[in-house]
Amino acid sequence: MPARSSQSRQQRDLHLDGQLLIAMPAMGDPRFARSVIYICAHSADGAMGIIINQRAPNISFTELLEQLNIVPPQERIRLPAGLTGMAVHLGGPVETGRGFVLHSADYFKAESTLPIDESVCLTATIDILRDIAKGTGPDKALLALGYAGWAPGQLESEIQANGWLNCPADPEIIFDPQVDRKYTRALGKIGIDPIRLVNDAGHA
Repeated sequence: MPARSSQSRQQRDLHLDGQLLIAMPAMGDPRFARSVIYICAHSADGAMGIIINQRAPNISFTELLEQLNIVPPQERIRLPAGLTGMAVHLGGPVETGRGFVLHSADYFKAESTLPIDESVCLTATIDILRDIAKGTGPDKALLALGYAGWAPGQLESEIQANGWLNCPADPEIIFDPQVDRKYTRALGKIGIDPIRLVNDAGHA
């Protein structure tokens, strides 16, 4: 009984704001297979995060700007260098029609930006997209449609069931333009070889 009480207390004391969640091979939900999630908020009320390594299919950043009437098609050529290849991510299965931007802390709007740690912030208003299009946005940015959300106690239970690993976030991983290598890089940050992780899971 005391061990169970201690375990419950550890779960309550677990704070994952600003951490990366890394899906284990046994992850049962295909929407989160091999996903890396940056946790933006975690409390007794639940948790919210952005998947940082899943591309949204069939849409580019410039096409999204055009759909939102931020940049007319004829002005696409005027966009700052680098924007045409900027990926749009699937941030999670909740509110997939809404955009969320994880970005470096050099950009901040008092009324709409949520600082998560000293180097990463979250802004979810259309103003940041306008500023990015004008070249006055943050130095580093990741645009995602939707987010991942957990009810109170749900994330703690999933971690306890070995659904996730977690590690401190690294902006170099979050904003890595090579989306496909983020999973391997995140595992490497905690000293895990993905091949070994799969083998160990198979023998569990």
